[in-house]
Amino acid sequence: MSKSIFYHAGCPVCVSAEHDIINLIGAPNVEIIHLGEEHSRISNAEASGVQSVPALITPNGNVLHINFGASITDLKK
Repeated sequence: MSKSIFYHAGCPVCVSAEHDIINLIGAPNVEIIHLGEEHSRISNAEASGVQSVPALITPNGNVLHINFGASITDLKK
């Protein structure tokens, strides 16, 4: 994995974290995935270890859970 992946659900906490992540690491270095709009990507997020959003997966596969917007279980409903 060469880019970080930022998963979120579109809530205010997630959107604020998205802006901060882009400012910190730069838009070219992160793929933004809105799980509220891309439900098919939820299984990928879970397989990577994401338990709640917003979450950032680093290029070497570490999952960083940022604050708390929604659990991944809630996004499946």
